[in-house]
Amino acid sequence: MIPRERVLAALAHQQPDRTPFDFWAEEPAWNRILQFAGHNDRERLLKELGIDIRHLDAPGPAEREVGDGVFQNFWGERYIYRQTPWGPMREDVRGALADASGLGDLESFSWPSPDDLDHSPLKDLARKHEAYGLIYGFADVWQRPGLVRGWEQMFLDMKERPEWSHFLCRKFTDFYIEDYTRAAEATNGRIDLYLLISDLGMQHGPLISRMTFLKFVAPYLLEMIDHIHGLGARVMFHSCGMIRPLIPVLIELGVDVLDPIQPTGPEMAPGKLKTDFGEQLCFHGGIDLQRLLPQGNPDEVRATVRHYCETLGKGGGYILAPSHFFQPDVPPENVMAVYQALPA
Repeated sequence: MIPRERVLAALAHQQPDRTPFDFWAEEPAWNRILQFAGHNDRERLLKELGIDIRHLDAPGPAEREVGDGVFQNFWGERYIYRQTPWGPMREDVRGALADASGLGDLESFSWPSPDDLDHSPLKDLARKHEAYGLIYGFADVWQRPGLVRGWEQMFLDMKERPEWSHFLCRKFTDFYIEDYTRAAEATNGRIDLYLLISDLGMQHGPLISRMTFLKFVAPYLLEMIDHIHGLGARVMFHSCGMIRPLIPVLIELGVDVLDPIQPTGPEMAPGKLKTDFGEQLCFHGGIDLQRLLPQGNPDEVRATVRHYCETLGKGGGYILAPSHFFQPDVPPENVMAVYQALPA
């Protein structure tokens, strides 16, 4: 199979010739891995590792410094950079709307427009990567609003000022619906998966109750999911944490692929997930970034990868990837082991 055939077979719950591979990494992790590989060519590395998917995005406005080493992106998320031996890592701080005193402050904020994104490179990128599965975007309709507003304020808003939360989620949803429409038009419908993000989980359970999820998150996810399906593509939904209680609702909303299936305990174990949801969902990720990849050895990594591929990948329905972006504390030998665990 060529890479895209492998990906599409897995998504259709058909057995591919091998489990398809995906790869994503924080910038310092990229730097560390490339240094280990002995070259600085990202596409070459992806080919060397046998990665079956390519990630596309439309460039947006540059970040700007707002003082005291704090940077702000075009959404109003604010963050500082912590240095690592392989480059700076972002650390979020209070967002641009953390001190809003009224709904008018939210309404008068300088919100971005999809016109601020440059979709023009997507046609050539889709053609360049024709042989691969394609994922587009980074749409977030709840967590990113929380970063702009500030997490503490966002949680208080949902209780005390629900119209503020709905205003923010509406802004992000409208933006990303148009963004994804333009991406589909630019690539003539070539994109296979669109990414939809909102972190809903802690280590031992959801961040919010089912009722709060249904009121403040689910309606906007449903709009995005229905729109993506209308574009002829599938939805890969990303949420960190132990979100097992919310998975049935995500299936009802129409999620096709669940990422990153963070292994937080028995309820998120691959066998349990495959048994409970394997006929309704595909899975993406799962290789532990909290202990295994940063602290384990290559043999342990390879054994875990084989277990995930044999369990989740039986009959299709699984794409191998880490349980989040590779972080710079992961030894490159362990990164390589992820993709060298299966027979060539």
